[in-house]
Amino acid sequence: MKELGYIFKDKSLLDLALTQSGVNAEKNNERLEFIGDRVLGLSVADLLYNMYPNESEGELARRHAMLVSTETLATVAGRLGLDKYLRHGHMTAGRVAHILANATEAILGAVYLESGFDAAREVIVNIWRDLAAADIVAPKDPKTALQEFVQQSDAGNLPVYEYFDAAGASHSPVFKVSVSAMGHSAMGTGSSKKAASVAAAAALLKKLAN
Repeated sequence: MKELGYIFKDKSLLDLALTQSGVNAEKNNERLEFIGDRVLGLSVADLLYNMYPNESEGELARRHAMLVSTETLATVAGRLGLDKYLRHGHMTAGRVAHILANATEAILGAVYLESGFDAAREVIVNIWRDLAAADIVAPKDPKTALQEFVQQSDAGNLPVYEYFDAAGASHSPVFKVSVSAMGHSAMGTGSSKKAASVAAAAALLKKLAN
C-alpha cells in the first residue's frame, strides 16, 4: 500500500487485516486490531512525549485521546484509501467510522507482526506527526469542553447523557450514547460507553457551535 509507506511481504497478512468479521467470522482482522491498538497507543504516546516536552501529563493525555480516537482513525483510513480495499459485511451509517478505525488498527498490527515494533512505529510516526502538530494548544476533551460551554451559556445547567444497551457481537460491542443540552441533542457511538459519550459530546459541541 503506497499510501501507508510500507510494502507487505506477506500479502495474506494484509488480506486478513482488511477482512471484517461480518465477512468471515473465523478469519478476520479482530486479533490484528487488538495488537494494533496497543502498538498505536505506545507509538503515539512516545511521539507526543518527545514533541511536547513542556506539557503536563493531563495535556499529553488529551492529545493522545484525540489522536487515537475512532474519528481520527477513520480519517486516517480515508487517507490510506482503506475503504476501497476493506472487505466488510453490511455497514450501517453508525458503524462506518468504527469499522474503518478497526481496519486502521489491524493494518498497524499486521505491520508490527511482520516487521516488528520499530517498523510499525515508523509508519505511525510518519502518518501521525502532522496530526499531532495540528493543535498548538492541547485540546480539551469534548465532554469537558461541552460542560464548560453549556454552563457558561445556559445558566449553569449541565448536559444530560443517556446510555443505551450495547449492540453487535459480544467480543466487539458498539455502544450508543445520547447527550442533550440547550434544546439540542446528539448521538455518539463507540467501542465503550466512554468512547460513545465522548463522540456524542463532540457531535453536540459541533451542532451548538453552528
